[in-house]
Amino acid sequence: MDNNNAFIQTLKEIFQTALISFGIFLFIYIFLVQPHRVQGVSMEPSFDNGELLLTEKLSYRFTEPQRGDVVVFEAPVERKADFIKRIIAIPGDSIKIENGEIFINGLKKEETIINGPTLGNQLETLGKDEYWVLGDNRTASSDSRSFGKISKNSIRGKVWLVYWPIIKNSQSKGLRLISEVLGSHYRIPN
Repeated sequence: MDNNNAFIQTLKEIFQTALISFGIFLFIYIFLVQPHRVQGVSMEPSFDNGELLLTEKLSYRFTEPQRGDVVVFEAPVERKADFIKRIIAIPGDSIKIENGEIFINGLKKEETIINGPTLGNQLETLGKDEYWVLGDNRTASSDSRSFGKISKNSIRGKVWLVYWPIIKNSQSKGLRLISEVLGSHYRIPN
């Protein structure tokens, strides 16, 4: 009889532990971080195809997305997918693309981390909660040049950490935190 009670007690403890663990996982996944996989070459040289990253979801509950932030957002096209791109312009900005150059609020943007010229000719002024996003690999990116501006509520979060592959190799830069340094190239004086 004591063995039966001990077995039942052990099963209860395992079930409780599994339930609590699942609850913690759901809380973290829904409110804090979410894993994503880079698919394609649109963010090269910053992110490589197949890299796994974590998107943190908390900071945009308290602050606004900024120029230079790399974000994951719901694809604005009829695909059930998430895109990863860099924010180039924020609400209130005017953006002009002409002859391979980008102008934000009339100022030419010098970019050092992109791959290829910014093709197209466009002029756009962003309203409240609207953002303009581009891939770092400008010649191979489906971005705001093709689908237009995105809304703040479509943004899932800010890319925070590349966690796979861990080791740097010929196809990946390895484990790394995504720092504000990349974003600093996109800050302009007000």
